[in-house]
Amino acid sequence: MNSLAFADAPLHHGPAAVRLYSRIREDIRARIVSGAWQPHDRLPSESELMARYSVSRITVRQALSDLQKERVIFKVAGKGSFVSAAKPFQELGRLQGFAEAMGALGHDTYNRVLSVATVPAAAGVAQRLQLAAGERVTEIRRVRHVGSQPVSLDLTWLPLGLGQRVAAEDLAVRDIFGILEADCGAPLGHADLVVDALLADAEQAALLGVASGAPLLHIERLTHGADGRPLDYEHLYCRADNFQYRLRLQRGPSLHKP
Repeated sequence: MNSLAFADAPLHHGPAAVRLYSRIREDIRARIVSGAWQPHDRLPSESELMARYSVSRITVRQALSDLQKERVIFKVAGKGSFVSAAKPFQELGRLQGFAEAMGALGHDTYNRVLSVATVPAAAGVAQRLQLAAGERVTEIRRVRHVGSQPVSLDLTWLPLGLGQRVAAEDLAVRDIFGILEADCGAPLGHADLVVDALLADAEQAALLGVASGAPLLHIERLTHGADGRPLDYEHLYCRADNFQYRLRLQRGPSLHKP
């Protein structure tokens, strides 16, 4: 593990209303995000941070405490603070299964299958899958894990014919996307996503190992086959502290003429 030093560049101060420890916290975070400080590197000591920023020990500790709560850093008794390993992440710009994406990054995954059931389609599910309201569908509820950590609660609905074939496979280790393509002869085409944030209710919190009211990233995803038919409708509830979704956006041609 390397002990880190600061470059000569000074701390960039924000608006006067921003608390000093917040500026220190964000400066440390920026160095980690930029890659200047790598996972498991040891941060400068509290005394070095105090001298660097010309602040009191309590101010430094507040900044470090915030970063520790966010799991950006971790502390080892008697040794100091260290940069945490980067969060696992999945690219939203690619249509791929969870295990497929995590495996490509070297992460081990497994699914805790909560239930697989045949249920009448609720109005919203039926509309998105282009079924009659009340028509039977397969509902699958899983908690997805990276290593030993739960990262998302996934609720999935599929048309009954496809759903029964998917349900017969090993959902503890396989992606539904992979099953659809490899076992059901249903190649995927595109997906429509809606992304927002919400607070975990009691059931979600218990399943994901977070406090009730903790922030979750919510993704509603409708996946279509190569022929355009809707195949898979999902609600994903993702922990914000140990998992990320990423997306690269390209700027298209300007709509305004010069």
